[in-house]
Amino acid sequence: MSDLHTTNIKALAANRKVVVALLLFLGLSAAGIYQHLWKVTAISWIAFGAMALALPLGYSQRDKESLTGLISGYGLSSGAMITSACIFLVPAAIGHHPIYGGLGIAFGVMAGYAIHSLTHNLTHHTAFTAPIVLELSVHALMAGLIIGSVYAAMPKLGLLLGIAIVSHKSPAGYAGARRLAQRNLSILPMLVPACAVGLTALPVSMLPFPEHAITNALVFGFATGVFVHVAIDFLPECEIGGEIFQHAPPDSITHHKLDAYRRRAVLMTFAGGAIVVALWALLS
Repeated sequence: MSDLHTTNIKALAANRKVVVALLLFLGLSAAGIYQHLWKVTAISWIAFGAMALALPLGYSQRDKESLTGLISGYGLSSGAMITSACIFLVPAAIGHHPIYGGLGIAFGVMAGYAIHSLTHNLTHHTAFTAPIVLELSVHALMAGLIIGSVYAAMPKLGLLLGIAIVSHKSPAGYAGARRLAQRNLSILPMLVPACAVGLTALPVSMLPFPEHAITNALVFGFATGVFVHVAIDFLPECEIGGEIFQHAPPDSITHHKLDAYRRRAVLMTFAGGAIVVALWALLS
């Protein structure tokens, strides 16, 4: 009875968090539309839709051995993120100030590592949230902070950057839902990280941003570093004990299959970068 009672308490707490997150997201979206923050509002909803729509697919694939879809998603999104950060954010950071822009990139990479490491530590001390939900929520909240800052500092930035940056939400949602389903847990809490980008991006984008070269260089550099780290973190690790290996059913991975997965991972990563370049050339 005690185990059942604990499970019910966790489920109730998780459902409350989902409702609160959705209501906050809707309210902030309305405020964003009222203030004509179309780009940030659109990016927030694209991030939400990308993760939310991937949840049923991840749930349905919980018992499947093939991981080619997951690898393709990770590869495409990580390649798109790396390319977007380098062609949109690096020039902005260095253009404002080469030294402080570079310093921002360095601190951004280190901050991305710190966020990843410290968030994982938090998962050992949570009673009412699955670790994967907490990790993805913190990552999404931080991404939203940076997206909001970047678009507040340079409103003329196009949607392509934001879409490429949140493209990893789809494979992350797929992987998270698949992992929860494999543990017989509800996938509904994954709607919290789906909302999380908008929960921070929208309010930050509403704040006045100082027009100062050094400040802008640090902001764009920091954003570049964080997004590059996140993109590298999402590169498909087709190694024994890596991220892809952990999603595979027991005894389903062979060295031959890992070699095939590695080839697909490399191909999809370059394809993700190529798609961003093609869209940039088409839209510019």
